[in-house]
Amino acid sequence: MQENPQDDQTLDVLSQDQLDALVTLHNRFLDGRLGGRRAILKNTDLTGLSLRGKDLRQANFMGCSMVGMDLSNANFQEASLYACDLSNSNLNDTRFVRADLRGARIENAMLQGADLKEADLREGGIASGENYGTSQPVNFRGANLSGAKLSGTAANKANFSDAILSGANISQADLRGASMEGADLSNAEMDGCQLGGANLKSAILTGVHIAHLHQENLDLSDAITDENVGVSVADLDTPLAKLIESHRSWVETAGKTGEQLDLSGIDMRSLRTLKMERLTAIRAVDTKFLGMNLYKIQLQSAVLDDSDFRNCDMEEADLRGSDFARANFSHAKMRGVDGSPLMFGAQGANKRFSPCNFEDAKLRYVDLKNAQLKSAVFKGADLSYADLSDADLREADFTGANITGTNFEGAQTEGATIPTPKKPVFQMKTD
Repeated sequence: MQENPQDDQTLDVLSQDQLDALVTLHNRFLDGRLGGRRAILKNTDLTGLSLRGKDLRQANFMGCSMVGMDLSNANFQEASLYACDLSNSNLNDTRFVRADLRGARIENAMLQGADLKEADLREGGIASGENYGTSQPVNFRGANLSGAKLSGTAANKANFSDAILSGANISQADLRGASMEGADLSNAEMDGCQLGGANLKSAILTGVHIAHLHQENLDLSDAITDENVGVSVADLDTPLAKLIESHRSWVETAGKTGEQLDLSGIDMRSLRTLKMERLTAIRAVDTKFLGMNLYKIQLQSAVLDDSDFRNCDMEEADLRGSDFARANFSHAKMRGVDGSPLMFGAQGANKRFSPCNFEDAKLRYVDLKNAQLKSAVFKGADLSYADLSDADLREADFTGANITGTNFEGAQTEGATIPTPKKPVFQMKTD
């Protein structure tokens, strides 16, 4: 993760009342009224404040910390937010038409419906007093830009890794050299988009015309397209319903009849849903579930290593005692899942303790609020900006895990091994 431009300097701090007064004067300036003054702020801390619905056209913010702000429905048309940090902020339906966002950091922000048409998202300088000489690309990592308008935007070398750009309009945009690894570009409009040298590794490109992409100098390895990844579940020799029936018999008779369900390497996406399905003890290694409705699915004591659960709805799923080593859950909804350990065998030498295993898994931007994860193993996992608030994490092992921006508020952590986060956690203000 890139360093915060404001880390090495002291910023002036503004209160909400002071900010409101500044906006009032700026609106008088826009109206051409007596006493009006353009809003100009440099190296100022506005963390957690609100500019919701405010008209800030042509305002000038340079090197400001705008972390966790509510900027929804605000109008920043032709404004400058040069080298500002807007991480974790609410930018839903915010207007940035022709705005200067060079060098801005917009990590893990919400930008649903935001309008960035013809905005300047090129590299900019890191703020340091009056100097803006150190080059820094714009950071949209993990941000939600679904439906955003970025047509004609200059965003070469910008970081859109793990960002949600589903349904976004990036036609005619300059994204040369951009990092879009793991980004969700499903149904995005990309006509005329310049992508030379961009990294689209593991990106989701369903519903996108990608024929011309293969002619560019792009990294499309492991990208997900409308073409099936591996064998489609629809092409199995035996219908899935019959395989599940045989599997349940195998479970109920402890293997005497039926056969264990093995979906390893299968592309499950055409099913769209396995909502509330009972799939206890299945094997599904390197299986594609991404985007599926897995609400309240039962996956106890299953082996699901290396599988793709990105953007899945897995709320209240039963995952007790299962293995998810190296699986990808980025942006999955996992609120209230049960990932408690299971105990097998009688007392004594045959007794086996089986915790939920997420070793080396990707759980970036995942909602795990209220999850039951006692004794779960997260060694080496990436939980950056995951929400683990109010979760049961007693005796969980996070050794070597990335917990940058992870929310542990209200979580039970007695006996857990949790490394010190690299950065402070900022919580976005909501209504």
